[in-house]
Amino acid sequence: MKIGVIGLGRMGANIVRRLMRGGHEVVVYNRSPEPVLELAQEGAIASDGLADMHGKLDGPAIFWVMLPAGPVTDATIDEIAALAKPGDIVIDGGNSFYKDDIRRAKALREKSLHYVDVGTSGGVWGLERGYCMMIGGDEAVVRGLDPIFATLAPGYGSIVRTPGRDPADDRAERGYIHAGPAGAGHFVKMIHNGIEYGLMQAYAEGFDILKGKASQALPEDERFTLNLPDIAEVWRRGSVVSSWLLDLSAIALAKDGALTQFSGHVADSGEGHWTIEAAMEEAVPANVLSAALYARYRSRVDHTFGEKLLSAMRFGFGGHVEAPK
Repeated sequence: MKIGVIGLGRMGANIVRRLMRGGHEVVVYNRSPEPVLELAQEGAIASDGLADMHGKLDGPAIFWVMLPAGPVTDATIDEIAALAKPGDIVIDGGNSFYKDDIRRAKALREKSLHYVDVGTSGGVWGLERGYCMMIGGDEAVVRGLDPIFATLAPGYGSIVRTPGRDPADDRAERGYIHAGPAGAGHFVKMIHNGIEYGLMQAYAEGFDILKGKASQALPEDERFTLNLPDIAEVWRRGSVVSSWLLDLSAIALAKDGALTQFSGHVADSGEGHWTIEAAMEEAVPANVLSAALYARYRSRVDHTFGEKLLSAMRFGFGGHVEAPK
């Protein structure tokens, strides 16, 4: 298929590369020209603006927007809507708030344009591992885009198939789902990120306790100087707490057991906050996820070893760099 990708940051550029590896034609645009030139050298079709991109796409044109949530994404989608033709498709693959998706879908529908929201997980590793995708939009439109999603998804890989699943629709097993109408994709991804906060916080607190066992405040015969890199490594192998987040923690600790390159200032993308808002709207208790979010807020005042591990995990999966001091 032929698709335009707007926003060539860490994930956007690798999405382009994975699509090209799968045989798709990709027209690219970025506000700064350097990523466009780099990808053009790798086989992408360069464009110098959205109008130019539209002229280089087949009909119906497919636009994949990979920009930060909020005003910049809204402005870009508005610009696309002004030049698009009936039947064209706008995909938001960033981390937009799901209520914004619902609003945009209604506005685009009035112009006979289609809107699809794709919650995309995979971070800087997605080029090789593939992207887990949670998709919202009209069923027929999503089905028509399946070659794109199938290319970006991880595929079956080496994960054992779950016994008892209905084999009629294997998209979930290949790493992507049609979650529901517009907004449903980003809603599922939002909760995914909220859970991620809780999992990361559990590892961070656990390793903080392990490190603290050497404290001079403890009786001498109860102090242990524990090898944190070894503990992370052994837990990766057969433990019930093994996970990719633990893998990333083990990598960071193997490089530097003290995590000296990280201050422990832990940012949040906003999705943890939105998850707690959704829990309040639904009157669903979310004790762990709320505490994990508040821990990130507190990390900006004072820092623990556990918060350094949180920073290391965020850098590991997403390339997120701590805010400057």
